[in-house]
Amino acid sequence: MSDTEGSSTRRSAEDGPATALSRRRFLSVAGAGAGAAAAGAGSLFAGSAAAAEPDPNIVPVPDWSKTLGAGVNVNPYGKPSKFEKDVVRREVDWLTASHESSVSFTPLYALDGVITPSGLCFVRHHGGEAEIEPDKYRLMIHGMVDKPLVFTLEDIKRMPGRVNRAYFLECAANSGMEWRGAQLNGCQFTHGMIHNVYYTGIPLRSLLDMAGVKPKGKWVLAEGADAAVMTRSIPIEKALDDCLVAFAMNGEALRPEQGYPVRLVVPGWEGNMWVKWLRRLKVGDQPWQQREETSKYTDLLADGRSRRFTFIMDAKSVVTTPSPQAPLRMKGPNVLSGIAWSGRGAIRRVDVSLDGGRNWTTARIEGPNTPMSMVRFYLDFDWGGEELMVQSRAMDDTGYVQPTKQELRAIRGTNSIYHNNGIQTWLVRSNGETENVEVG
Repeated sequence: MSDTEGSSTRRSAEDGPATALSRRRFLSVAGAGAGAAAAGAGSLFAGSAAAAEPDPNIVPVPDWSKTLGAGVNVNPYGKPSKFEKDVVRREVDWLTASHESSVSFTPLYALDGVITPSGLCFVRHHGGEAEIEPDKYRLMIHGMVDKPLVFTLEDIKRMPGRVNRAYFLECAANSGMEWRGAQLNGCQFTHGMIHNVYYTGIPLRSLLDMAGVKPKGKWVLAEGADAAVMTRSIPIEKALDDCLVAFAMNGEALRPEQGYPVRLVVPGWEGNMWVKWLRRLKVGDQPWQQREETSKYTDLLADGRSRRFTFIMDAKSVVTTPSPQAPLRMKGPNVLSGIAWSGRGAIRRVDVSLDGGRNWTTARIEGPNTPMSMVRFYLDFDWGGEELMVQSRAMDDTGYVQPTKQELRAIRGTNSIYHNNGIQTWLVRSNGETENVEVG
């Protein structure tokens, strides 16, 4: 169904009483139980107004209309409906050695829009959560600075220049198991080491300016307070550009698993640099060559050499519906949905293919579109039960185009587990079931 056809259908449903269900009839059908509602929806999509009026004497009154519901303070901290209990983060046990050094994946297939709910944001732990008492929290800035400083949480919160920014955070190993072929059956597991939230905090530049970076200061070492003492070297240009020292996300305090009370935000760059439970920033004249930037988070090439300091997460996208955990349920009108992002800037266009990349259609980007933040794209289409090979391809405002997996492998081989931004393919079978495949 094209956009024009869809718009015409909507207008006739609202304005044309002779060609669409009336509001009275629609409400009557909607209250007639699941079976009658499904039949009414089918008639609506078929453009028929001939559905019989349900007999009000036999329509059951649902329980939720006969008794009082729970009060406003039964759940002082709100939670999702019990019918959404399966929409949770999930682990893949064999990926890491223990729960303390593990990862849980965002259920991308069940989400919409661009903001990830705080309780569903993917989590990567290198040594388990650090439970830090806010009144004992301290952040130190030292090294090649004019004036070493120590900040409390309250010091940071009352600084001028507070900002709110929406950014994606993607683990460098997202899609890493797919380098040698299709492995994990579900976009939660192939692409779920990512989330997109609003951060509230202070520009890192403000703190560094207060300390006074010396002319020879070219790098900043960020260190976390967790048991792994996560540490990463950040070029001073990036630190002074758009990095944040954040204390809130999605309008509330950071959650413990997301670095409470303070974390570093490094927009567009690999997630391990976004040091959680941030306690120290040291300015120096060269990178520190920490474990997480030498033996880890380097890209092993086919010839045995490694790429290091591959900070930026390139443009990437994935179709979330249909996908293995969100198969097509009915023939006829359907909505393809997905997400796209780029660490180099803003997404300017997303194309979708239903035949494995032979033909492409530009999808509709809906909602906010800002640099280093996710976008949501949609494509309305009619499905007649034929097999589909679903792909998406993102382009950002630098002109970068998301590559195929074959194009990536031709340059980088299959030894790496990091920075796999190749185009994902889902095979939709005639019964709607969907699986992870690759195009030859």
